[in-house]
Amino acid sequence: MMKPLTATTLADRALPELGAEGDKEDRGAVLVVAGGGGVPGAAILTGVAALRVGAGKLKLAAPRAFAFDLGIAVPEALVVAAPTSPRHEFLPSAARTLRAEASASDAIVVGPGMLGGEAARALGLSLLRAHEETAFVIDAAALPEAGGAKAFARHARGRVVLTPHAGEMAGMLSRTKAEILDDPLAAAQEAAALFNSVVIMKGATTHVVTPNGETWRHEGGVSGLGTSGSGDVLAGAIAGLLARGCSVLDAALWAVFLHAAAGERLARKVGPLGFLASELLSALPRVMARH
Repeated sequence: MMKPLTATTLADRALPELGAEGDKEDRGAVLVVAGGGGVPGAAILTGVAALRVGAGKLKLAAPRAFAFDLGIAVPEALVVAAPTSPRHEFLPSAARTLRAEASASDAIVVGPGMLGGEAARALGLSLLRAHEETAFVIDAAALPEAGGAKAFARHARGRVVLTPHAGEMAGMLSRTKAEILDDPLAAAQEAAALFNSVVIMKGATTHVVTPNGETWRHEGGVSGLGTSGSGDVLAGAIAGLLARGCSVLDAALWAVFLHAAAGERLARKVGPLGFLASELLSALPRVMARH
């Protein structure tokens, strides 16, 4: 059964509240493994989004060459230098370097802004395998492919959110982009079952599907959200909500809703096109406060 994703349908899925005596420890920690030599700013968008939806602590993995700069750009974050290639893209061996910080995290994001899919996928699977009790968000180059589905699904166990757009879903299912666009819902349902994960099939209409086939549909997303970095913000928002204590499904649903609502707010304030992904960050807490 298809369920609409609206403020009304989210009413009985209240976000976790922080008690009067609570502090940052109560809102959880997020580890972001994102960016690299080609798109270093992805780590900033992803990490700050996690804080903007209420996560208590942020840790950013960084290429050693960028670690100091990233720490200055995001003074709220602990920055951990991890092994990278000569082009400053994360290597699978980074999983060992990040072990301590990953173990102390409530949610881990892997993939936004990464280049080089094979290494990114290997890193994501290595972290997933090593941290069996942690919730994950897997995005972009780290998204799994059909050839590795059995291994991924065995470790995912429903604790992972995958966030592909149509082109990425085509790679995940060994299809063409045109085939995915022809029936994005069917693709999302297939991927959710295949990878044993909650899948957010991004688009003008966004579908959220669980491994057992539960399906939500969000309609009416503004066209301005189709811009560089927007998906990084969504990935970070999911992780931040996971760290706060949301279930995997609730984090996915709320993040899609809040991300779209932030886009709608900016469409009214700035214009339907031309607002930046970085501007979504300050809009997130405002729209969250309304719901």
